[in-house]
Amino acid sequence: MLSDEELASRCQRGDDHAWEVLVNRYQRGVWNVAYHFTGRVDEADDLTQEIFLHVLGALKHFDPSGSMGAWLRRVARNYAIDQYRRRRREKALTSDKELPEVKAPVHRSDPHAALEQKDLAEWIRSALDRLPEELGQAVVLRDLQEMTYEEMAELLDVPLGTVKSRINRGRLELARHLKRRRSEWSHQLESGGEE
Repeated sequence: MLSDEELASRCQRGDDHAWEVLVNRYQRGVWNVAYHFTGRVDEADDLTQEIFLHVLGALKHFDPSGSMGAWLRRVARNYAIDQYRRRRREKALTSDKELPEVKAPVHRSDPHAALEQKDLAEWIRSALDRLPEELGQAVVLRDLQEMTYEEMAELLDVPLGTVKSRINRGRLELARHLKRRRSEWSHQLESGGEE
């Protein structure tokens, strides 16, 4: 059986057989990371393929003194997080429907309520973007993607206590941003919108 070091070396030299062995050996672990992140089998399959394409170029950074499996999970996790951030930025630029979970039912006959809901979604999106990355990411994964603490700890490769702390701090920061924005909005209403 080829060692991880030999596999990495042969893959870098373009050995197709070694690449096939590497993928077969570690595909399940990488797919699990992708599935924990996406929550859907079809998306996890696609993300796994993207991750392995990325791995091919990243193999030069593999440290043979470490575990190939652990390194691949870390690469997979980082790639999945990067993809999430990229997609979030794209959605923010192209769609007003990024945070459907925060929208309460609105009667179609009430345009004022619909406008308030749109404003609320924009405020929340803006507040999430202002949070430090690790806090915003924790809030999104827990409250919007509904991941368990354990899934988040595995995905982010941090202890359970760190996950809970980030979620708590992220929620507090989010509430602080939203409270400040609400105060600014109320002040604008009181002053007749002149600002």
